[in-house]
Amino acid sequence: MAVRLGAAKLLLAWLVCTLLPTAPGGARSALPLLEDYVDLKTENETRTPNRLIHESSPYLLQHADNPVDWYAWGEEAFARARKENKPIFLSIGYSACHWCHVMERESFENAEIATVLNEFFVSIKVDREERPDLDEIYMTAVQLMTGSGGWPLTVFLTPDLEPFYGGTYFPPEDMFGRAGFLTILNAVHTAWETTRGDLVRNAGKLADVIRRNAADSAVESGALSPQLLHKAAEALGHAFDPNEGGFGPAPKFPQSAAIALLLRHYVHTRDAQWRDMATLTLDKMALGGMYDQLGGGFHRYSTDARWLVPHFEKMLYDNAQLAQAYVDAYQLTHKPLYRKVAAETLDYVLRDMADEAGAFHSSEDADSEGEEGTFYLWRYDEIEAVLGAEDAAMFCAYYGVNSEGNFRSPEPYHTGRNILHVPRAASDVAQELGLSVDELEEKVKGLRAKLLVERDRRVRPHRDDKVLTSWNALMISALARGFQALGDERYRTAAENAADFILTHMMKDGALLRTHRNGVSHLPGYLDDYAFLTVALIDLYEATFDLRWITAADDLAGTMIGLFWDQEDGGFYFTAEHHTDLIARTKPTYDGAEPSGNAMAAIALLRLAKLTDTPDYHDKARRIFENNHVVMGRAPRNFLAMLCAVGSFLQPHKEIAIVGVPGSAEVEGLLRALHARFIPNRIIALLDTSDGVAARARAAIPLLKGKELVSGKAAAYVCKDFTCSRPATTPDEFIEALEGEAASP
Repeated sequence: MAVRLGAAKLLLAWLVCTLLPTAPGGARSALPLLEDYVDLKTENETRTPNRLIHESSPYLLQHADNPVDWYAWGEEAFARARKENKPIFLSIGYSACHWCHVMERESFENAEIATVLNEFFVSIKVDREERPDLDEIYMTAVQLMTGSGGWPLTVFLTPDLEPFYGGTYFPPEDMFGRAGFLTILNAVHTAWETTRGDLVRNAGKLADVIRRNAADSAVESGALSPQLLHKAAEALGHAFDPNEGGFGPAPKFPQSAAIALLLRHYVHTRDAQWRDMATLTLDKMALGGMYDQLGGGFHRYSTDARWLVPHFEKMLYDNAQLAQAYVDAYQLTHKPLYRKVAAETLDYVLRDMADEAGAFHSSEDADSEGEEGTFYLWRYDEIEAVLGAEDAAMFCAYYGVNSEGNFRSPEPYHTGRNILHVPRAASDVAQELGLSVDELEEKVKGLRAKLLVERDRRVRPHRDDKVLTSWNALMISALARGFQALGDERYRTAAENAADFILTHMMKDGALLRTHRNGVSHLPGYLDDYAFLTVALIDLYEATFDLRWITAADDLAGTMIGLFWDQEDGGFYFTAEHHTDLIARTKPTYDGAEPSGNAMAAIALLRLAKLTDTPDYHDKARRIFENNHVVMGRAPRNFLAMLCAVGSFLQPHKEIAIVGVPGSAEVEGLLRALHARFIPNRIIALLDTSDGVAARARAAIPLLKGKELVSGKAAAYVCKDFTCSRPATTPDEFIEALEGEAASP
């Protein structure tokens, strides 16, 4: 890989010398060809929508009125590029992306730039959330060329879709020693006209690097060792901020997989340092500005090391994963803060992100009224106007609000504005105000509700209302697990409704579709869609014990294997064979903002192997782990979700079978005892003795075979490899049977 990366950097150096022959600021005058062409009269022409007006993606529709002659990704654009022998300008972003909006305003709404693009390029706009396959391939290309990546992703391709130059955000004009977008366009066009052969050859070399890296993603296998998990925990420890929590310097991202691994490693080792790293991080995030203190839910990341100043967009996948992290921590510690944050995060999603049909929307923008964060910021006098002087003083003392403001921005509009956060312990504030902590918390809760009503009168950030299968699956899991730990029936109902929606409206001929909006589902599903949804359906079964969910999960796993499994080398491809127009078929195993599809597939297969007694599922999960053994050891922080799965593979499972009538006092008592505890390596099944489904349940889930009521009472069996302890008929007996590797509060 090092040799290939070096070759890619040499390629970039050649491209820069070719494309940018003069220094920024002088490049435009040195390349007059396009300048002579531009007709600024287009600024005054009546604008008509471009082709993106026919798309369903909110992100693409945001660009439908640009003067750029945009195409969606597809054969129409490719055919024109081939026919006219023009390079393709590819721009990839997403609806909640702040800098995507900036580049649109500065460049794609600019008549001069649009004219250049329309005459000398074929311009394609892609929503990365709809097409993560394209985003992965071309992000890899830009990272190989430049050493970094991000969005908006800006890439120039040959008509054969091979990348030859790229970057991220470009300002419209040359500034701060870097070339502006118009300079880049001039240089790329000139290079295409004068040295096209060299560009095409070098684009082919870069594409070959991407293909080889994809093909070689699982060539070094090895035996699994528990040391992998300890090495990962130690790597997190080296990066841990002991004062503010989190891993690494600013900007700080909410690394849910890191929390999951540390909590699981604590359960396995009983070494408190791993638990404490996780809980300090959870505490600091929950009390900081990255958490929406009024409305619940988390923003994308913190721009500073103290979790105070967020990047204000809200993503469904972040909130799903963080809700699960706080549920886990609550089951482990019984700390009220974790219960509160988990519930408020799930409530935020139900309130603000739910689709009327039962699924969940994708994201909320960082910007409103043209500025980032406006919806969430408060001046002291605004709070006082709503709450009155006395209550405002209390509220502002609790949430760190002052007249000077704590949000630093070059925009004068933000002067004196505050991000709500909790900088001091409630006991200190209560003592200062002469109240008990309970009195303070209750008063603040009421004041928070008043301000939330007032905030809802503001102009809301744009919501990307498309439904994505994989992201909805993460939220189904969060709701199912939230119902188990918190007992709120709304969460179970919402999880069932979302699962019903996907299985009814986002499947065609037994195969998943990726995206849905305005009654239309389209685009073939990716590995993530299948793997995440399989896990979600298992979670939903364990929350409801409705056999249809485990049947659907088993069917989906079979389809996933048929579409994505690499029969020769093992592991799952990200795309099925029928995905076209891709220069590489990748097999991603490392985590991004979401866990990798291979990690989630392994988790799903391990759990299904236990529930359905299917050895092939277990063997495929093992092969994924063994194929990635070496890379997990080299860079464990890139494989945290898979390492959690490895822990589940290596460490004993608790196979829990409950027999009785669902909803009865006896069964509910057993379930409350179970759900009050954090038991990471466990599967749960229930045999309903109230009707005629018992035989079907035993056939579907072998763990239930031979399990019966005990003297007419509901019973819980705790098993390992289908060998069970004495059945428990009371919660205390059940807790005793669960002791061992289960975590105690």
